[in-house]
Amino acid sequence: MKHHRVLRIAAKLLIPFIMLFGLYVQFHGDFGPGGGFQAGVIFAAAIILYALIFGLENARKVAPTRIVTMLISAGVLLFAGVGVVPMFLGANYLDYSPLGATQQSGQHIGILLVEFGVGITVAATMIAIFFQFAGRGRDE
Repeated sequence: MKHHRVLRIAAKLLIPFIMLFGLYVQFHGDFGPGGGFQAGVIFAAAIILYALIFGLENARKVAPTRIVTMLISAGVLLFAGVGVVPMFLGANYLDYSPLGATQQSGQHIGILLVEFGVGITVAATMIAIFFQFAGRGRDE
């Protein structure tokens, strides 16, 4: 891949915008189309593009396997934790009303946190799956 300068330069220009678009989709998801799943896929696509252009070894330096595995667990824990916290505050599971000063603000905070947990989990899972398939037959 060292001879493909155009691809490397294009990837260096595009990856930050792909990640910025992923942030937009993540935080715009409660107002319109998008959300955690779509944003997670976009973030994973940026890392996968990096791996395809710059090599799997460099991508593993950017997103180490240990950190990717921890992010999968952290995303699931965030999603489940946001659902459990209202139970300790006297509400039902996934009833986010007690998380804010008003019912509407609590719902907004809860949805943002749940979507963020989903985004983290989806991105890390897709990166982990790509690393497993791309790295098969190679020594770690």
